[in-house]
Amino acid sequence: MSDTITVGPDAPEDKAPKAAPEKKQKPERVASLWSDALRDLRRNPVFIIGAVLVSALLVIAAVPQLFTDGNPLAGGACDLADSLKRPSAEHWFGFDVQGCDVYTRTIWGARNSIIVGVLTTTTVTVIGALLGLLAGWVGGITDSILSRFTEIFFSIPLLLGGMLIMSMLGKGNAYTVSVVMAVLGWPQIFRIMRASVLSNKHNDYVMAAKALGAGSFRITFRHILPNAIAPVIVVSAISLGVYIGAEAALSYLGIGVQSPEISWGLMISDAQPRFLTAPHVLLFPSAVLSVTVLAFIMLGDAVRDALDPKLR
Repeated sequence: MSDTITVGPDAPEDKAPKAAPEKKQKPERVASLWSDALRDLRRNPVFIIGAVLVSALLVIAAVPQLFTDGNPLAGGACDLADSLKRPSAEHWFGFDVQGCDVYTRTIWGARNSIIVGVLTTTTVTVIGALLGLLAGWVGGITDSILSRFTEIFFSIPLLLGGMLIMSMLGKGNAYTVSVVMAVLGWPQIFRIMRASVLSNKHNDYVMAAKALGAGSFRITFRHILPNAIAPVIVVSAISLGVYIGAEAALSYLGIGVQSPEISWGLMISDAQPRFLTAPHVLLFPSAVLSVTVLAFIMLGDAVRDALDPKLR
């Protein structure tokens, strides 16, 4: 009996295996200095600890009411009957000589210290970076004039110059201290930015942009600035803690933030004569000041390690 072959529409379909669907390829990650730095920072425990501390300090400075019910700036908040009482379960840091709660004053004192640090760093970075960008990119007589002008301010020590200017201004607050330190602090950022621009302005991507007809403004802010700003960010992050310490030093000397305003440096100055009889009045604001400066320095060191290719 011969096999019957069916031809036509009734014929069985071919059972050939179907091709597997092609897998979609994931787009390749574009490597850059900033993306690599961000990835390294996420893995760096020093950066995480510093970022947590700095974030907590910023929240304390912005809304101190979340951390204490008292307000040392309000009248009647201090009671002389509590003068120099030791720390207790109700009052963790004890009381100062005027009967004010040291914990409450320490929390509220963070505001002026953080304002000085952030405001000074922002002003210094903007002024120094823009002038350094201008001097490094334009060059010539512009560079010479700005460099000579910068050397005048760079020769004045920050703390000594701040003491001299603040003593002439008289009574100060957080904003006057910020302005004085910004006037004396921008030359450092200027020199760093200028050197970074000079090292980047002759790179191939700048020459290519010029060949394509890009204008000076576009080249400066589209190509030069993003590639030259990294060392400025590093120095600014570290300097923020330095400015907070400088403000505390000026307030300690009585020429920075002054009463009735609250500052950690002012609290330390008031507590120093009574250190042997009531050490808690001095130790707690000093410890908080040290932690704050350390937190910003840790943050700056971590950013430096992430942005500096030589340290990878």
